[in-house]
Parts: sequence; C-alpha cells; structure tokens
Amino acid sequence: MPRKAAKKPQPPKLPKGEAEQVRIRREVGHDFALKQDAFGRQRLTPGTAEARRVYEMSNGGYTSTGGVVRLRNVDPLKGITSLTRQQREAGGRFRDDFERSQREGLQPQSWNERVDSGRFGGVPDRVLSAGRAYAHAVAALAHWEVAEVVRKICLEGQSVKAIAERSGEGRDVVVKLLKLGLDLLAVHYGMMGRKTG
Repeated sequence: MPRKAAKKPQPPKLPKGEAEQVRIRREVGHDFALKQDAFGRQRLTPGTAEARRVYEMSNGGYTSTGGVVRLRNVDPLKGITSLTRQQREAGGRFRDDFERSQREGLQPQSWNERVDSGRFGGVPDRVLSAGRAYAHAVAALAHWEVAEVVRKICLEGQSVKAIAERSGEGRDVVVKLLKLGLDLLAVHYGMMGRKTG
C-alpha cells in the first residue's frame, strides 16, 4: 500500500483584515512598512505605528477604479493643531528615544561574558545609552498623570478623544496635560528658548 506524502506545514492564518491592509499598501505604494514572514508572505511589521494605521478605500477597494484612500489613525502629534512646533519635536524625540531603547534591547546578546566584570561581551554601550536616554526623559515628565497622557499619545498613538472617554476627563484637560508634558520634555531636551520659525 503506497504511503501518503507528508503534508507541508500550513502557515497560520493572518489576523483579520491584515491581508486587506497589505494589499492596499502595496497598491498605493506604501509597502515600506511590510516585511516577509517565514512563509514568504508580506506582513505588517508588528509593534510599529505604521502597522497600527488603517487604510480605507472607497469604490470597491481599488485605486485603479477611482477609489480614494483614507488614512485613519494619523499621528496624534500631527493631528492636534494647537501644539507648537517645539512641542511636536519634543514628542517626536521622546518617541524616538523609546523606540531606540526598545529596538536596541531586542538585539541578540553575546553569551561570551567575563565573570570578573571586564567589558568583554556583555551589554553594549549603545543599549545602555538608549535605555538611559528614555529613562531620563520619563523622569523629566515628573507627574504620573502627565507621563501617562504623553505615553498614550506619543508612544501608543491613542487619540485625545479615546483617552478622555476612558478617563472621564474633558478633552481640554487631556490636551493641557499633553502640552504640559511636551513642554517638560522640550526643557529636558534643551529645546526651550530655541528659535522655531
């Protein structure tokens, strides 16, 4: 009796809507946020702000038939028009510090480490520097409520409306906390008093 050939392992199903988002991004030329997985499929890069954005298409979902692409989940720092340029820069720098500290911390480390506290192997200086820069920026935010609002908006990409609804505060309170936090970050980064034109 002939044996049946072993089945190839099937790739896991994509999360709901991801295939559509990948297709739309490829069609409009925004494929810079895509990467290939182990099965050769194009996927959204997990954990990035670009992967959280939602592209919506009208007219059947194809630009070739005159469909219009709408981008949802725009960066809140750009969407809040009352922020100054300096506040946006401070929020962007805070996000960069966070992403650098997370990205550097995920690098594979060498297992060659001397026990006598020598610097052969171990944690590279760039990883320590990235972590310190982010920790100092968080410390500059001073108050936990301010830090939480800045973190949710700058790092998680949440909207002022969503934060206000969950916390029960008014939108104006959330925006004031954000502005205060961004001003504290601007002072921390040495941006205060700099000409912004």
